[in-house]
Amino acid sequence: MKKLSLILLLFYSLLTVHSVSAKTASRLKIEMLDWNEVDQILPKYTKFTVMDLETGKKFNVQRRAGSHHADVQPLTAEDTKTMKEIYGGKWSWKRRAIIAIYKKQRIAASMHGMPHGAGALKNNFPGHFCIYFYGSTTHRTNKMDLSHMLMIYKASGNLDKYLGQANPYEVIEAYIAGFKQQDSRIVSKASLQAINWKPILKKVDNARIIRMEYLPPEDLKNEIYLEVPVEVDWNVINKGPMSYKGIIHLVRFSPAGSWKIDSDSFLDENHFP
Repeated sequence: MKKLSLILLLFYSLLTVHSVSAKTASRLKIEMLDWNEVDQILPKYTKFTVMDLETGKKFNVQRRAGSHHADVQPLTAEDTKTMKEIYGGKWSWKRRAIIAIYKKQRIAASMHGMPHGAGALKNNFPGHFCIYFYGSTTHRTNKMDLSHMLMIYKASGNLDKYLGQANPYEVIEAYIAGFKQQDSRIVSKASLQAINWKPILKKVDNARIIRMEYLPPEDLKNEIYLEVPVEVDWNVINKGPMSYKGIIHLVRFSPAGSWKIDSDSFLDENHFP
């Protein structure tokens, strides 16, 4: 019965929900360029503009270092002020979808908002922060950070396409990453139900998948309903650390369709209002 009701709900959501993000990115000619190419376009000491996708606010930066991604600093104290406003007045490691604007190019990217390391400019910014482009990797790994990758897809208008082609486990990973980054667009794109996410996500300071059970790819080919056992560690504001051990329910309209998560049951089991 639950399987049938989820399929009917998915059918209804496909008829009523649409997105213009990809069209917007196309109209603005936002490119999702590989880091190796961006590294040549924005070499060390290049000045460019950062535009936050959600707020539309802009500030100027200079690339100072970085070999796997760009280590940058706001140019002036006024640029630092604008950047801090984008993060609600408090520095944070949360990822945000941004557009790097250089001459006539607009390049999809992702930034965090935490000053760290060395800084050389007189800008009231104690250090530098990092900007990731598609293919950028962290200092500690040779892989793209999932949250940065999702923000780059979001900035480029390709988030729908990525989730539409993702396997159920990638959808779950993106869903939990959306909670971690407090990003309602990412979570909503992976969700079966339309939910007012902002008040819920404000309560989540951090989230991490501890364990997830996988089926072999060949066992998923014709499935349209799936139950995935997971363990998730949460850090909930005013509640502290919490753990969830249960089932995530996913459904798709056809074997070639995109997977969606039953958010109603997930939120209920995690005691989110």
